[in-house]
Amino acid sequence: MAPAPGPLRTIAGNLCLGSAPDSWGIWFPEDEQQVPYTRFLDELATAGYEWLELGPYGYLPTDAQRLKEELDARGLQVSGGTAFGALHRPGAWDETLAHVRQVAALTAAAGAHHLVLIPPMYRDEKTGAFTESPELTAEQWAGFGRSADRLGRLLLDEYDIRLVIHPHADSHIQTQPEIERLLGESDSRYTNLCLDTGHVAYGGGDNLDLIHRFGERVGYVHIKQMDPEVLAQVAAEDLSFGEAVKRGVCVSPPAGVPNPADVVAELARLDAELFVIVEQDLYPCAPEVPLPIAVNTREHLAGCGLTGTRRPHLHR
Repeated sequence: MAPAPGPLRTIAGNLCLGSAPDSWGIWFPEDEQQVPYTRFLDELATAGYEWLELGPYGYLPTDAQRLKEELDARGLQVSGGTAFGALHRPGAWDETLAHVRQVAALTAAAGAHHLVLIPPMYRDEKTGAFTESPELTAEQWAGFGRSADRLGRLLLDEYDIRLVIHPHADSHIQTQPEIERLLGESDSRYTNLCLDTGHVAYGGGDNLDLIHRFGERVGYVHIKQMDPEVLAQVAAEDLSFGEAVKRGVCVSPPAGVPNPADVVAELARLDAELFVIVEQDLYPCAPEVPLPIAVNTREHLAGCGLTGTRRPHLHR
């Protein structure tokens, strides 16, 4: 007797799965609570991923040839680079540009075409103390958009790299109105969105609505889920993001919000090829924690139709 057919599974053919150092608890170039980069790369490959984002500049080798050797030895490829920059501070432009150029050069040498720019948090990552106002002025907003476009054009012209801005908890690009304002203040030729599903949820936004209404501006994706109970504690106790992470705000699928299957289905409707990078904030965590989470997450997302099959034209 033939076995009963399993459920039909639709592969989201325009999406390519990867992961990032963040999913191994990596927040800083160097930190005593982080595993060595060789362990991260070994476990990433063991978990079944083929693509990775570079993470904090200086954690992985910054010499392009050495990085290539480490990746080739494990059958890994780079989806994009990660940089940090305060585009709302005119006085920080030179410092931001110098950092972004370093990341862009390494990213391009690795054959990748996206740079994820994360705005600085207005609360200290470790203490939670406020370091600046959580609100931008109208002048700062306009300057943010102009600086983003200036940076995006430079990256495109000089490195063939697309700039995508990453919403982040405790930053000025966190809530959905802030995300929409950024898109309104910037030019789609040079500045687009790294949709981080977890940070959007953290800021009270609606991922599916953003994809539906601003799909043409989604150039790259970080996929993660947040625990609604911890989000309630964040609101009730005014917790910093660092404290929320320590309390386990980032959770593995199928737990948490948003539902990854719904996100994948909505992204699959877009007329674009996109990297979708798992980024489950775990800092700090015990060394043995990330690998089983990474395996389970990849398997769950594969069940949603999201795989890591090589796709050579992800240059949107």
